[in-house]
Amino acid sequence: MLAELLAAERGIWDALVAGDAEADRAALHSDFLGLYPDGYADRDDHVGQLAQGPTIASYAIESPRASAPGDGLGLLSYRARFTRPGRPEEAMWVTSLWRRTPDGWLNLFSQDTPAA
Repeated sequence: MLAELLAAERGIWDALVAGDAEADRAALHSDFLGLYPDGYADRDDHVGQLAQGPTIASYAIESPRASAPGDGLGLLSYRARFTRPGRPEEAMWVTSLWRRTPDGWLNLFSQDTPAA
């Protein structure tokens, strides 16, 4: 399960690097909810951040852990290091909840917490 969830999670990060709003939308469940330091975001908010192009220049996923909190669900937690275009590196802890569908994993929920 860890490898599958990491691949799905990387799909979102890769969409942010490429500025690919279509790929970002396809990876997010219609009921997606994000909880970030600046508040809540739904799927349209998450995809909307790409309106001006890529939001991430590079990223790395560290110390990933996965579990199955329920039937057809996968929970992925990890530390992310990333850079935004023209800005210094940042780090945060991410937990994302995924639902397995016939077409693959869809992201239901994501919470980002800045790393100290």
